[in-house]
Amino acid sequence: LSSSSAASDVYKRQTETTGINPREGHRIVEIGCVEMINRQLTGRNYHVYINPLKFMEQEVIDIHGLTNEFLQDKPVFSQVANDFIDFIRGAELVIHNAKFDVGFMDHEFAMVGKNLPKTGDICTVTDTLKVSKDEFGSPKTLDYLARFYKVDKLIDRTYHGALIDAQLLACLLYTSDAA
Repeated sequence: LSSSSAASDVYKRQTETTGINPREGHRIVEIGCVEMINRQLTGRNYHVYINPLKFMEQEVIDIHGLTNEFLQDKPVFSQVANDFIDFIRGAELVIHNAKFDVGFMDHEFAMVGKNLPKTGDICTVTDTLKVSKDEFGSPKTLDYLARFYKVDKLIDRTYHGALIDAQLLACLLYTSDAA
């Protein structure tokens, strides 16, 4: 797996949500990004939990471990949108299953109003799900890629946390570039 630019700011980004379709009222509950420059983690991250203003079913909580009670005192998306945009502006976002995350991001930006831009107007996006299809002949999950590149033991993925998944994606890209 590889992203297109080696020297520019590259952010590995993941989200967690209340469900699978923003058009059905589902919302982002966590954003996690790690910055890499020249294939090295810089230590600069963006991580936020978000109150979705929506009750989550236990089935969803079982995936990411974020409870309704935990999220109720967190900021809403409109309170973090500008900081998030500032963090990713001009970068290359590397996302596993980007269609899902970008769909949610664009939906959230539109809900805020204020003429916020769409993701594609803020930064470029590389989808590692599509890259895995090109390299392996079929799309592969993040878990599969972690096992294939032998980085699955580096990060505890008991739950699918956004920052955890972004860190795993960074490990995958570093390891696959070195291979």
